[in-house]
Amino acid sequence: MHPHLTLHRHPMCAEIIEEFQKCHVDHPMKKFFGECTELKIKLDRCFRQEKAVKRKANFEESKKFKEQLQAYKKEMAEKANES
Repeated sequence: MHPHLTLHRHPMCAEIIEEFQKCHVDHPMKKFFGECTELKIKLDRCFRQEKAVKRKANFEESKKFKEQLQAYKKEMAEKANES
């Protein structure tokens, strides 16, 4: 199984998605017997790479957010100690 093959959601894999969809249109019966399997494997690899890139970006974003939160907590603790 794979996620929905919408080009705007998977810009890194757009070319492979188009080839895969074209293969399914061009080979309506052969697709059931492995005609498009190589493209499917390429697509799965591309999705994995795309997910790894997104995961790394999300991790970096969460790290920045944690740092900001820690700085805010420290600032609030200092203000509470001054009062």
